[in-house]
Amino acid sequence: MPPGASLSRLVEIMDRLLAPGGCPWDREQTLESLRPFLVEETYEVLDALSQGSAEHHCEELGDLLFQIVFQSALRRAAGEFDIDAVIAGISDKLVRRHPHVFGDTAGVDTADKVLKQWDEIKAAEKPGRADKRVLDGIPAGPALARAQKIGSRCGKVGFDWPGWEGSFDKVQEEVHEVRAAIAGGNAHEIHDEIGDLLLAVVNLARKVGVDAENALVDATTKFTRRFEAVEDRLAAAGKTPQQSNLEEMDALWNEIKKTAAQK
Repeated sequence: MPPGASLSRLVEIMDRLLAPGGCPWDREQTLESLRPFLVEETYEVLDALSQGSAEHHCEELGDLLFQIVFQSALRRAAGEFDIDAVIAGISDKLVRRHPHVFGDTAGVDTADKVLKQWDEIKAAEKPGRADKRVLDGIPAGPALARAQKIGSRCGKVGFDWPGWEGSFDKVQEEVHEVRAAIAGGNAHEIHDEIGDLLLAVVNLARKVGVDAENALVDATTKFTRRFEAVEDRLAAAGKTPQQSNLEEMDALWNEIKKTAAQK
């Protein structure tokens, strides 16, 4: 059986769940009620990737795929589209936007050229309004990913530092402005300046080839792993974090960090 042939079984299971006499919970769901589950499953896929477990990754991709099949089934019930239309749409788009693979276009032999060609084809397919803006069409979130895409889009029209050094200086500038805002005690200003600092860090990440969203996911996973190791060491001493203090936990943290660096 070729890869993908078993998708029909998942569609059949979904239809059974939504049929009269199927699952009461599934039958109560709407496109609106499913939105948080789609976000949750997406992040669980990212978490599985950061953990490096192929088995966990496989499971979470299945959960995410279920959300796609679920929403497609609800759209089909409303007479709008079905999973076949979803698959056909993305298949046709991929073939159309890769003429160097599926057509006779020559000379598109680097990743940068592929992206440039993709943007040109996309623009031709969706001309939109005559006064189209540079930042039109960038998805609303996640916030770090959106910020990085905005920076990249602006960079393509020349509104960007020529190297990472300018972006690094901007991060340092924003750090000082955050400190000043906190000293001033204005909550709105603090909010704005921390936002500016985050945006500056995202732009620095982009300039040095780091995906900011994935970097934060990985850093959070690492933090969780190390804090749990601190908990384990405290437990071995018959204590909990609540029974400890910052000095003790910070010392354990540094020991764990040093051990990890030596591996």
